Amino acid sequence: MGEVRIPSESVLLPGELLIPQRALGFVVFAHGSGSSRLSPRNRFVASVIREAGIGTLIFDLLTLEEEALDARSGHLRFDIAFLARRLRDATRWVLDQESVGSMNVGYFGSSTGGAAALAVAAEEGERIGAIVSRGGRPDLAGPALLRVRAPTLLIVGGFDEAVIRMNQEAFEQMQCVKELKIVPGATHLFHEPGTLERVARLAAEWFRVHLVAT
Repeated sequence: MGEVRIPSESVLLPGELLIPQRALGFVVFAHGSGSSRLSPRNRFVASVIREAGIGTLIFDLLTLEEEALDARSGHLRFDIAFLARRLRDATRWVLDQESVGSMNVGYFGSSTGGAAALAVAAEEGERIGAIVSRGGRPDLAGPALLRVRAPTLLIVGGFDEAVIRMNQEAFEQMQCVKELKIVPGATHLFHEPGTLERVARLAAEWFRVHLVAT
């Protein structure tokens, strides 16, 4: 389907919707601060997920004007309720697309986008089939963590010590099928050679098992 525009409240959010032939599942990406649908990291992970036969939607959670505002104030990136509304709207929009139909839907979240993904999953219940969080802030999902039922994989870099602690605390609260994977030698953005490839493989396998097979 290629480039799309997703309505959310009073704005249109640009995105890219790609679905492999005979896809059985679909993953919506929720990026963190300072990122966009053009993020090389998310686009690489999305390509690996599509190679596993799963469709992807990468879209901008913020408009250009909101990105500029957030760059100055930093308040939107931590407004999980706001980000969750945008992600919820994108999810419902994509489920209305004929090319998606009745596919199982999952989330791949990064940084605060991981918290937004968990918040929406808690709200949507069984409509969300699986979640992967890369360097995420699941702690910011707050009480919603207790209501998440989708199998959830938390991935953190081995050198990202503060975020490891945050993920461990959130992990203990979650009551769904869950795993916490720490990638050795990786910092927060997984820039180190081979580390993002590891994230992509872990994510694709998690979605293959918990999203497509359900």
